[in-house]
Amino acid sequence: MAASVLAPDYQRIVSALKSDAGRNGMRCQQLAAALGPEAAPAKVERLRSMAKRLEERGWMLQVRQPL
Repeated sequence: MAASVLAPDYQRIVSALKSDAGRNGMRCQQLAAALGPEAAPAKVERLRSMAKRLEERGWMLQVRQPL
């Protein structure tokens, strides 16, 4: 399926992850900065929740890096 079937906010996330900056992965803080001028904690948490939904539905892959 094409990303065009997703809601506009989810389309923006997918397109940011497909961009040159997102090809090597992005943390939610970086994703928030890429999507808008303000990376407030509430916005980052909302993006984290949306990213988890995209992962659960197979649109993206979450890679956890060791601490």
